[in-house]
Amino acid sequence: QDFPEALQQMETPPKQLYVAGDNFGLILSRPRVAIVGSRNMSAYGKRVTRKIASDLAEQGIVIISGLALGVDACAHRATLDVGGLALVVLPSPLDNIVPATNRRLAQEILDSGGVIVSEYGPGVPPQKQNFIARNRLVTGLADALLITEAGAKSGTIHTANFALKQGIDVPAVPGDIHSPGSAGTNNIIRAGAGLVTSYHDVINVLGLEDHKTTAREVRGRNQNEQTVLDLLMQGTVEGEELHSASELSTADFNRVLTMLELGGKIKPLGGNKWSIY
Repeated sequence: QDFPEALQQMETPPKQLYVAGDNFGLILSRPRVAIVGSRNMSAYGKRVTRKIASDLAEQGIVIISGLALGVDACAHRATLDVGGLALVVLPSPLDNIVPATNRRLAQEILDSGGVIVSEYGPGVPPQKQNFIARNRLVTGLADALLITEAGAKSGTIHTANFALKQGIDVPAVPGDIHSPGSAGTNNIIRAGAGLVTSYHDVINVLGLEDHKTTAREVRGRNQNEQTVLDLLMQGTVEGEELHSASELSTADFNRVLTMLELGGKIKPLGGNKWSIY
């Protein structure tokens, strides 16, 4: 019953999902952006990936990627640096982190409250086709796919195709027109993808509002606070709707609003409307 609905509706859904980490439910309740791109990042690609990933994570948005070398690992490292939540989708079983050079990063993601998932059971050897198949889950679990740097023949284009088939937006960061490493992103933008120059462009795609609260502060001190914060993160702002969706008693709901406001995590907008601060 906990199987993500988005994955059930895919053209080729996974038969099972193996999960490491305790916050899968929390992560699925948050806005989620997959960030992918070249394994051979340029200095420019690294800079924009780190900046946008960390800014999005600061907004409480979960960053999804595949733990590959290059953009994937860079996005997840930037997420951890600001206390954000990361979701990793592996092309291999949980007992065989691929690539091996990122095993320490994978453990840090788990230690920071993130989650790692795979459709492959223990002992299954990773095969070449698994890496492409993994990408459909990366996009299937995301609300949007951001491509920060990719060449014309990059495997990232497969991921973009999965996203388009699944009906999610694929914005991209423009690159140097003289750089082969940016040809893929520039082509995607030419084909009609949204152009991204900062995290604001991505949260606009998600229909979210910018706020000052840090990623760490978007985590409540208890389950009741977390419930209300997650509803606000999803765009619910009306007090009555918040109360109803939270399923809290009137006393508990009012207490949560008071404590979150005193803690500087939410702010009243007037007219019984609320938002993340």
